[in-house]
Amino acid sequence: MSNSNHFLIKLLFQGSLITKISIGLVLGIIAGLIAHPLTPTLGFNLAESVSILGTLFVRGLRAIAPILVFILVLSAIANRKASDAEHNSKAMKSVIVLYIVGTFLAALTAVVASFLFPSQLTLVTSGAELSPPQNVSEVLLTVLMNVVDNPIQALFNANYIGILAWAIGLGIALRHASESTKRIIHELAEAVTMIVKVVIAFAPFGVFGLVAAAMADKGLEELGAYARLLYVLVGSMLFVAFVVNPILVFWKTRQNPYPLIWTAVRESGLTAFFTRSSAANIPVNMNLAKRLDLNEELYSVSIPLGATINMAGAAITITVLTLAAVTTLGIEVHFTTALLLSVIASICACGASGVAGGSLLLIPLACSLFGIPNDIAVQVIGVGFIIGVIQDSVETALNSSTDVVFTAAADIAEKRSNG
Repeated sequence: MSNSNHFLIKLLFQGSLITKISIGLVLGIIAGLIAHPLTPTLGFNLAESVSILGTLFVRGLRAIAPILVFILVLSAIANRKASDAEHNSKAMKSVIVLYIVGTFLAALTAVVASFLFPSQLTLVTSGAELSPPQNVSEVLLTVLMNVVDNPIQALFNANYIGILAWAIGLGIALRHASESTKRIIHELAEAVTMIVKVVIAFAPFGVFGLVAAAMADKGLEELGAYARLLYVLVGSMLFVAFVVNPILVFWKTRQNPYPLIWTAVRESGLTAFFTRSSAANIPVNMNLAKRLDLNEELYSVSIPLGATINMAGAAITITVLTLAAVTTLGIEVHFTTALLLSVIASICACGASGVAGGSLLLIPLACSLFGIPNDIAVQVIGVGFIIGVIQDSVETALNSSTDVVFTAAADIAEKRSNG
């Protein structure tokens, strides 16, 4: 292998992705701001030239996203193991209920925040045919029609509702397949995930091109739009961490929730903020649960499970970015549709674990609820990567710290009920 190839591989796959995206973001801002003044000297527009990097990155995301959703959901359901006896305990059921309710309330919080503080995005809509729903019955009819779509057609047209329906159906059917078949499906999911990692490795270049083009077109006002979007995202996550979660903990334990909340945020959330991985933070959470004197049979199951399905932060990201796209396109949102979006975002969030940028890659599924075509939805993913420097860290901190909070709440409630 030549030195140049070795250098390229190290550049793409080694080191902190967040650092490289930050560098791409800064360079993109600089390139966008100096593009027009330098055009007479260079003989070409620098921002327009490098914008191809953003276009290629977005096209790569658009290509892999439908296959990713289909294979990951199919594999997760087909390979799900039968529950052990301890999984059926009252405390474990309480943890699962808290995970589900907490994720749904997070999505609902994001809906309210998006209505109160609407955000606008810079999206290229020329040539795209918008088909926004006119009423709730049309939304439900569209969902039903998409569910029964031909699976090949669903993948070809990026019909995410149909993709999700077929993945769930085939996953349930294949739970009765042989172990060798399940193994093949699992390895196929790992292969798709590896391709996603390759695409995500080019995120710094994509962000560089996207930001340069946006800065050259809109100037510094574009940064204001990104900042407003971050305010809504981070504000919603902080509200869930310090208002919604304490209410759920008090509901279960009937005691002051904030000592537990602060401990989890300080010792779990802070580490997760920098690692940006719920899975990598599992040992930290396990150690914290042990020091909190929680039931080991409970937290040894609930902590890894939470790293997979407890995704309040991801639900917020999916909801806020989807509604930002809806606002930008001038699509009217009814309350029932917003409620349905909260449910879909919660389901999507549960499939976001284990994939870099997972919550962002599932945004097209939520966008399809409003008739937003895939060409526009993947541009929203690009925006997500631009703000992901902060968004992904806060999202992971919320997700991971909540695993400990809800496990502790269920354990405390169980011990109190047993006297």
